[in-house]
Amino acid sequence: MVSTQAMAADRVVFKYKILRESVSVPELTTFAQTGEASSDLQTYFRLSGQRPETVRQTLTRPIKVNPVLLDRVLNSPLGNGVLDQLGQAIQTPEGGAERQALRAALALSASGDGTITILEILQNYPTQEVIVDGDRIEGAYRRLNEFVDRLRNPLGNIFR
Repeated sequence: MVSTQAMAADRVVFKYKILRESVSVPELTTFAQTGEASSDLQTYFRLSGQRPETVRQTLTRPIKVNPVLLDRVLNSPLGNGVLDQLGQAIQTPEGGAERQALRAALALSASGDGTITILEILQNYPTQEVIVDGDRIEGAYRRLNEFVDRLRNPLGNIFR
């Protein structure tokens, strides 16, 4: 992970319908890496009915991407559309400036190893707190993966 403590999220707030559960980024990282859920995460899973293993897979499934190409495309109208879609699932606490925050988190996540995970996006999110909509996070992963796939193979999509 390439980030600085001053520029990284400290807490992730999971929303699911009316439920909100706040966990620290280290707690979430431990869960993603080991499967061990803190008591706060266990409470969230129990009350939301979400399966821990599904959430864990969504957090850690890598998406391979060219960091330079990603940065260029994220600063285009096409990139803004994708950022707006991702912003429905991953948000700032104020509910604004998602594009800038997501753009920064995505670029930073891809810069180290040419891969992105949802966990890295959350770790690199440039606010102290990041809000994750539990209903939409899997869809956000799919949209991001489809977007990156189109970047990797633009001509292949013309003939589909």
